[in-house]
Amino acid sequence: MSLNLEVLSRAANEARGLAIDAVHASQSGHLGLPLGCAEMGAVLYGNALKYNPDEPRWMNRDYLILSAGHGSMFLYAWLHMSGFDLPMSELKNFRQLHSKTPGHPEFFETPGVECTTGPLGQGVGNAVGVAMAAKMAAAHFNTDAHKIFDQHIICLAGDGCLQEGVSAEASAFAGHFGLDNLILIYDSNAVTLDAMAKATQSEDTAMRFRAYGFDVQEIQGEDMQAFLDALNTAKASDNGKPKFIVAHTLIGKGIPEVAGTSKAHGEGGAKYADEARKGLGLPNEHYYVSQETYDYFAGHKKELLADYDKWEKTYEAWRKENGEKAKLLDDAIDKKVPDDLFEKIAQFPNDTKIATRKAGSEVLQPLAQAMPFLISGSADLHGSTLNYIKDGGDFTRDNSSGRNIHFGIREHGMCAIMNGVAYHGIFRASGATFLVFADYCRASIRLAALAKLPNIYIFTHDSIAVGEDGPTHEPVETVASLRVIKQLDVIRPADPEETAGAFVAAAERNDGPTLLALTRQGVPLLSEIDVKVRREGVLKGGYIAKKEKGKLELILLSCGSELQHALAAAKELGEGTRVVSMPCFERFERQKESYREEVLPNECRKRVAIEAGVPEIWSQYVGLDGKIIGLHRFGLSAPGDKVMKEFGIDAQHVIDAAKSL
Repeated sequence: MSLNLEVLSRAANEARGLAIDAVHASQSGHLGLPLGCAEMGAVLYGNALKYNPDEPRWMNRDYLILSAGHGSMFLYAWLHMSGFDLPMSELKNFRQLHSKTPGHPEFFETPGVECTTGPLGQGVGNAVGVAMAAKMAAAHFNTDAHKIFDQHIICLAGDGCLQEGVSAEASAFAGHFGLDNLILIYDSNAVTLDAMAKATQSEDTAMRFRAYGFDVQEIQGEDMQAFLDALNTAKASDNGKPKFIVAHTLIGKGIPEVAGTSKAHGEGGAKYADEARKGLGLPNEHYYVSQETYDYFAGHKKELLADYDKWEKTYEAWRKENGEKAKLLDDAIDKKVPDDLFEKIAQFPNDTKIATRKAGSEVLQPLAQAMPFLISGSADLHGSTLNYIKDGGDFTRDNSSGRNIHFGIREHGMCAIMNGVAYHGIFRASGATFLVFADYCRASIRLAALAKLPNIYIFTHDSIAVGEDGPTHEPVETVASLRVIKQLDVIRPADPEETAGAFVAAAERNDGPTLLALTRQGVPLLSEIDVKVRREGVLKGGYIAKKEKGKLELILLSCGSELQHALAAAKELGEGTRVVSMPCFERFERQKESYREEVLPNECRKRVAIEAGVPEIWSQYVGLDGKIIGLHRFGLSAPGDKVMKEFGIDAQHVIDAAKSL
């Protein structure tokens, strides 16, 4: 469809007016991008994007990901005008309580919003993940007769996004793996929040992306025909290179008092709202969209739906000829997991003494067979994290169906890309690194929890038992800091059978991410506890590992490799001692109060907890009357068992603490 420049130019100014009115009314927000990129929004939603407003999650849509999420009114204005279920009343409720127009876009809150973005650069990583997942979907499901996946992933980012390191990690990944379905639009307005961009950057950004392996074009963002031509060129090319469009824009365009300055970034221009609206040719009516604009987008919607209907016919023909693939696709979209996962995982021999990372490797293989769209990546550590799917193949630019992802030494990029895979909605993403490097990934993990993405983090080398690598690699405070992220399940299994339970718990959870904290060092199989009790106990987050005989007098609590010490201490502390395994605080808190009381009865306040980490978080279960054996400093460089002994992480210290109560 050719561009109707008159109508789309009017629509661009009306989108500016919506942004000005919304930001002025809420007295907060960011005007710069919505005003500066309005013409590009008109081209995207009025011509170039493939979408269906009535089916926002249509599997073969093009994605528009706003990495510069502070410019959310850009997105909300165009979603409203193009026919998504976002009425004008929601634009008038911008940034207000329980509205569908929050300050930064949130996944599933607003129809047409593809990712939860806000922290700068995350959307770039998400877009790379979506692009990778789209490549994988095409490789798995397209046939010579029927192509049901041929989508493009378009990401709008600004200087702030591209200055953040996570976008560099993700972009380097995209270039290396040839994600030519990715189009990254750089809103190059020469301004950052504090000052003109030249105060903090002097690089040739276009050259940087050429070096990553991108095809690069450069245009003036307000030139709608040039922008459309650039998009069409990018879409038409499948040369193994992602696309980078440098779009020079005027930040805050339409408010002469602040346009082109750092004052245009935030709400500074809102006070000039009335003058700006007049200058844009808008009437006195606030939140104004002309009937001509609505009519144009209604007509465009008919064309989009006609294209959608053609795709549906292809899709139905594909389903008839590919029944097995169709069933796999349905199950993947519905996130179905077999009910008998435990039965597929062989029990470990009683004399087993292996690291839980090794046990995890053995557990992963039958899970991967049962879950064909589970993918497993690692930040250059497959040989240490041991999460490689055997016979799964490697994802490469020549093999998009590979299940093992080599992310390189890009922990933050890995986790942002995993989020993108989850947003795409077909593949189940898991990724691995050493636990101490979770701090590199934290922003992406937090966003996965916020958006309730079912990612699986397989993080190994979980304690001071790492040993010789020393305190830089010993995550003393990391587990505790991760446990306080809401909606993130942190599971620290005690032995191979609890590890089986941990992997099943992660696989079965569809409403949020799970992090598995696994040991480097070997741990004994806790065969005194029934296998079923250990496996299913992890699903509940906490369970009675050893029940007292007679009257309950003392409760010992632990998790991970330290549970063995609590069990050993219990043998010396008398028959009235109970041992509780607490592999996952978050899952335990989701249990019914009656179950939690059954495991940790309030009447018994004599309690001791032990974990090789900072102790404070255990106080919620130990209380003021108990004692916690943990670490009050960073680790040491020495063999792991000697470091544990040096810090008193052993049964004797549990015994001494209990006797002192």
